[in-house]
Amino acid sequence: MLTDPSDPPEVQNVKLRAIADALIRRVERGAEPHGAGGDAYAQFERASLLEEQVRQRTTDLERTLELLHEANASLAAANAEAELAQSNLSEAIETVDGGFALFDARDRLVRTNSRFCAGLPDVVSRLHPGLAFARYVDLVSMSAHLSLDVTETRGSWARTRLGRHADDRTSFNVRLRGDRWLQVSEHRTASGGTVILQTDVTGLMRLEREERDRLKDAQARMVRATLDHLNQGVCIFDGGGRLVGWNRQMEMLLRLPIGRDVLGMGFPALLARLSGTLVYPRGASRRELEAWAASGGARPALAFEVTRRDGAVLAVHAEEMPDRGFVISFTDVTAERAAARALREMNETLERRVDERTVELGAALSEARRANASKTRFVAAASHDLLQPLSAAKLFVSSLEDRAGDPVARDVAAKATSALLSVEGIIDALLDISRLDSGAATLDVRTVPLRAILASLRTELTPMADARGLRLRVVDSALAVRSDPVFLRRILQNLVTNAIKYTHSGGVVVGVRRRGGAARLCVHDSGPGIAPTDQSAIFQEFRRLSPSRSGANGLGLGLAIVERACQSLGHPLGLRSAPGRGSLFHLEVEIASHEAAAPERSGPAAVPRATGLVILLVENDPGVARALTLMIEGWGQQVIHVESGEDALAILEEIGIAPDGCLLDQQLGAGMDGVTLLGCLRERHGALPARIVSADRTPELAARCAALGVELIPKPLDRARLDAFLADCQSAI
Repeated sequence: MLTDPSDPPEVQNVKLRAIADALIRRVERGAEPHGAGGDAYAQFERASLLEEQVRQRTTDLERTLELLHEANASLAAANAEAELAQSNLSEAIETVDGGFALFDARDRLVRTNSRFCAGLPDVVSRLHPGLAFARYVDLVSMSAHLSLDVTETRGSWARTRLGRHADDRTSFNVRLRGDRWLQVSEHRTASGGTVILQTDVTGLMRLEREERDRLKDAQARMVRATLDHLNQGVCIFDGGGRLVGWNRQMEMLLRLPIGRDVLGMGFPALLARLSGTLVYPRGASRRELEAWAASGGARPALAFEVTRRDGAVLAVHAEEMPDRGFVISFTDVTAERAAARALREMNETLERRVDERTVELGAALSEARRANASKTRFVAAASHDLLQPLSAAKLFVSSLEDRAGDPVARDVAAKATSALLSVEGIIDALLDISRLDSGAATLDVRTVPLRAILASLRTELTPMADARGLRLRVVDSALAVRSDPVFLRRILQNLVTNAIKYTHSGGVVVGVRRRGGAARLCVHDSGPGIAPTDQSAIFQEFRRLSPSRSGANGLGLGLAIVERACQSLGHPLGLRSAPGRGSLFHLEVEIASHEAAAPERSGPAAVPRATGLVILLVENDPGVARALTLMIEGWGQQVIHVESGEDALAILEEIGIAPDGCLLDQQLGAGMDGVTLLGCLRERHGALPARIVSADRTPELAARCAALGVELIPKPLDRARLDAFLADCQSAI
């Protein structure tokens, strides 16, 4: 290559011309003759070669010149296009509605339009291409036409402006003097430069401010109307503690007309103005309120009460607002406090009355307890007094039945015995209820085989069911339960007896079902049923269904005893019944573990066939003594009757014999009782067959008899038990 392609076309053209001139001059010098010894042919060859080279160079030069002309033409076209682009760019920038500036990637000013920084004339004159962006910011921050907030400095404004420049895209407003505003937007270009657009938004800002002022005015009117409709008095303070708003209720509650002259009044000055109107309670004072309002930290809400000079009570609540202002409300609570005071006085009066009534009720309760104890003692004493002649009557009638030869007389005696048994059942029921109500009943909870109880109920109550034309079905059970055997049998006996009494046709079924760890004992009859409204009443004392509905007679004590006994034993009692569909009574009893059940006492023995036994009878009641003597002697035995224990010991010592059996009454008057007498007799005569007879059914007597191993026969005396006693005496001989 003769020229450097990187050189401009003008330089290449000059170089090619210089090369051509040098070649021509060399050719011309070669044509001149050399020395005398030169070789003409050699010079010819060189001339030819040189001519060929000149021709080649000339061709290359011509081609280079053509390229140069083409390059010059392209350069001229490019320059024209560049000038046109520059012209178009300038026109486009000028057509932008607002200020425009372009900074390159090195944050140097490249171009602006005539409206850029038009609101800052002292900055426009100092703008020029190549101006650094930081210097541009400094010029704007120092401009006399820039308007700053009271909390802002020119240096802080410049730092904030440079911080926004770090973002790829940002937009913000700049306030100028004369209430003018510029919206400045920055955008990052693809090459890393920055485009700044400035838009005059003065009109928009003023319009927005006017709209905001209108909204504020409307909101203020709405807030004012709302405050005026509140029952509470309200006053509002700004962040500087100056009064900026209140309502009419506040003026009324504080009895202080507040005019426009107090608008902006400080909180301490307002408190001073109200010092003659309000009285502060303990724990609150004017100084504490002033300190609370002046506190620099977060202020907790305050709540207290003040008293107006005329006695009205105002509840005050003060609370901080987000702008560090605060609002205070006043509520008239005079009526509430008066009502609370009256209520407190009423409560005190009621408490005094309650205390008085409590004392009276305590006395009444003590009296009721004494009366209940007296009733219990009376029932026990009355029962004892009733059982004594009842025992004598039963024994006399039984003797009459044994001695009567006329069938009619025996039938009358049997009916009399049945009537006496009914009286005995009523007295037993009264005694049971008395013991259960007073808590005197002693429960002997142990393992009870149900088979024995069910078998005895079948034997005892089947004749009663047969007499009424009913079928009694008792389903045996191998289960053993935890209960008191006496009371459990009494419960089932009362339920089955009631079922038989209230059933006209069909029958009664008694059975047991296992339900988890409990046995459900059920008594189901085909009777008339019980309406739901009557199902709770039937368990009350002396309450029974009317004869027209039940067809049964009685005092209505059986189910009362059942309910009380179930409660004492903890056996849940239930009833399912409906009119015309019969009744189902059931109770649930805990199933016992595999323990050995107490042996059941064997049934009564038959009337003894042996005669001539000597029986010691110690009884201080003449009627009972005569009846017992008549019955025992009627069976062919000998009776030695005395009225006291001392007489019994004396007469046995006098005659010098030991009786075959002893029938001893427990209550023998002022001397020794039956149990004590039996102890003395056994010391002198050994283990004599004996029975203790008494109407006393207390646990203490039962325990004393059990300690001696003697059976207690309750009054009224039962013929079967006497039979068993005489059988024991016969077997002991």
